[in-house]
Amino acid sequence: MAETGASPLPPAPPAHSPLFRAEQFLWLTARVLEQRLFSYHFLNGGPDPVETALDAYRNEDGGYGHALEPDLRGPVSQPLPTGHALRVLDAIGRCGGQRAERVCRYLTAVSTADGALPAIHPSQRGYPAAPFIPIVDDPPSELLATGPVVGLLHRNEVWHAWLFRATDFCWEAVDSLEKSHPYEVEAAVAFLDTAPDRPRAEAAADRLGRLVREHRLAALDPARLGAYPVAPGYAPGEHHFPHDFARTPNSLARAWFTDEEMDRSLEFLAAEQAADGGWPVRWRQWAPAAALEARPMVTIDALRTLKAYGRFVG
Repeated sequence: MAETGASPLPPAPPAHSPLFRAEQFLWLTARVLEQRLFSYHFLNGGPDPVETALDAYRNEDGGYGHALEPDLRGPVSQPLPTGHALRVLDAIGRCGGQRAERVCRYLTAVSTADGALPAIHPSQRGYPAAPFIPIVDDPPSELLATGPVVGLLHRNEVWHAWLFRATDFCWEAVDSLEKSHPYEVEAAVAFLDTAPDRPRAEAAADRLGRLVREHRLAALDPARLGAYPVAPGYAPGEHHFPHDFARTPNSLARAWFTDEEMDRSLEFLAAEQAADGGWPVRWRQWAPAAALEARPMVTIDALRTLKAYGRFVG
């Protein structure tokens, strides 16, 4: 007998549909956290199992480690996996209250002199990490690490003393962007999409959109990828597409692209599903475990993007 009050199970996806194949891929390869997230987003699963799985990565200092971010191995808390944890909590409607307070205490402790976050804290030294994330003794502030975190906290109406200085850093960093790369622009979008000063955010996003097109940071035609340069330091073929910048139709970055450009981008995303049901990792792969753990994350992101644009096929 079904448990009283339990959410009804959705109809099973048709065999061999994109969702069915993705589900089989997730059960075969994913960590418990990604399995729970898939169930939450696509199988009427509840938020409690997701949060329970996420807690396995949380440390006593309020941050997250233990390879929650697959490119950073080892137990210590780091800004990037802590930002990842906030994205998970936001996705299940749990990014607030004492959870956010614990995270903000950690963020305060690891902030740079100007109140922002480094991409990687020196405490990572001694544990395996991707070679493209350098560990230095006095790491600089990074929009890449700070923007998404600040954006998520504003989105969830979290107020904390750390957030004020970090928000000021993000505005200054976004306003000063002249030459950039796709991941940094995506971090800027994550901040601007929920920054409290909406007119300023819209103006900044408009300027960034012109920068993206001028520097060809987005591959607007997947059939002609040779026409779009890959950013220095990126893996061969590590292009970014309109859907990478505008992950939902409500993003400020959606206005950067025509309907035709976005259609091509989404069609390309849907076609990237591999024979095993998962989506590929486009960034540089340096260790088997990191690549294996990243693919389920990328697969869930792809499914959520397609669903947000009404392209989801059950």
